[in-house]
Amino acid sequence: MSFSALLDSLPIPIIQAPMVGASFDAMTVAVSEAGGMGTFAAATLAPDEIGPAIEAIRARTAAPFGVNLLMAPPASPTPAEVDAALARLAPWYADLGIEVPEHPNRFSQDLGAQIEALIRAAPTVASFTFSILTRAQVAAFHAAGSYVVGTANTVGEAKAWAEVGADGICAQGFEAGGHHAYFLADIEASSVGTMALVATVLEAVDVPVIAAGGIMDGRGVAAALALGAGAVQMGSAFLLADEATNGNTWQKALREAPDDATRLTRAFSGRYARGLENRFLREMAAAQNEVPAYPVQNRLTQAMRAAADKAGDPEMMSLWAGQAVTMARPGAAGEMVRLWWAQAQQTAQALALRTGAVRR
Repeated sequence: MSFSALLDSLPIPIIQAPMVGASFDAMTVAVSEAGGMGTFAAATLAPDEIGPAIEAIRARTAAPFGVNLLMAPPASPTPAEVDAALARLAPWYADLGIEVPEHPNRFSQDLGAQIEALIRAAPTVASFTFSILTRAQVAAFHAAGSYVVGTANTVGEAKAWAEVGADGICAQGFEAGGHHAYFLADIEASSVGTMALVATVLEAVDVPVIAAGGIMDGRGVAAALALGAGAVQMGSAFLLADEATNGNTWQKALREAPDDATRLTRAFSGRYARGLENRFLREMAAAQNEVPAYPVQNRLTQAMRAAADKAGDPEMMSLWAGQAVTMARPGAAGEMVRLWWAQAQQTAQALALRTGAVRR
């Protein structure tokens, strides 16, 4: 079966985005069981945890699901660089009444070992963000029986993934919440809206394209499919779901968010990501280009973000969310997927009437 055929076989062509900190296995299972395709965010798992986690999901659903890794580059900052970054964060830690953390022993999991573990586990779909696999790695996934999906913010990145043999492209538009996937150009050159990105990527590659970014209901699903996307990926729409793991502080901030509440920042993690504007984001804006690159800054702010969450203080948390997050609603993830698909069908019917494709 081709990857295109797999997408066509989904009763509902909605893919749940992997969201580290906001989704885990329960959401993956719920979306796949509803007829869409859940995606398990495995980036923070140790290599020896990946296989058992995937087997646990398989025990709960026979439906296809994906597993995502963030391809963080190896980090080897000098002690002086870490000291400078921690000094910049010291006032924020003091505000929370906790000590600045010691120098970490490591800044992220061993990506090479994670990839090897994922090949052995052979999920239906293996997806990747922040960088690109080699042709040999893609071939290893294919030999294991997995489809490979690469995340792209530009046409150039989509072409690069197609050239190494990826089965599909997740075209992530500028509207998307959380970390952006750019790896060939800077953030400005990589800030393309979802509709423009999907349309131009479809012209440039010969593999299925998944539309991501700003899709929050069935109208967005229908619009992306009308552009030619093989499926849509939704993340922020699930942030208030029963299965979401982002906790009360983050969810309360989402429910109270004003219009046009999100901004791009690299202050929290050292890599541009979209989230709700708060005090840390505003006050660190002038220094955000000075912070160490991901995953170093991400690791150094980890204890701060956790303490703020525990204290119920959203002003020092990375409240990742997409531009249309005020449309998020609570509910069970599976029911959401079914509702969005019903809305998409209604939208398609209305469009068919409007364009004269069918007569009243």
